Amino acid sequence: MQTFSIRELRDHTGDLVQAAESGKLSIVTRHGQPVFVAVPFEEELLRGGVALALATKLFDEEAISVGKAARLAGMSLPDFIDHLGRLRIPVARPRSGELEQELQAFGYLGSRVVEDALRLAGEASK
Repeated sequence: MQTFSIRELRDHTGDLVQAAESGKLSIVTRHGQPVFVAVPFEEELLRGGVALALATKLFDEEAISVGKAARLAGMSLPDFIDHLGRLRIPVARPRSGELEQELQAFGYLGSRVVEDALRLAGEASK
């Protein structure tokens, strides 16, 4: 997500349009405070409305949590998660090494079954 000040917008209108054409949100600020959000015009915007499209985009760009996105969209958390699933947007996005840390914290790391599963998962992602 890009941020433009009102002053920068005069010289970078093309950048704002280019970001929208590539599906990215942009925020325009005045004195460091958000004034408006430039939202790409997409089919999802027409179907679900601005709030749902904005919430989906902000969550997908990892700018807000799934809970905040659901509230912004005016949906229950389960309904918003179902919405993300229909769009094939993953809700869980573990970082590299995060699973290993969790398994170690719970004392499972070192188990032969777990080690084999991690090895196979690593090979499958290559």
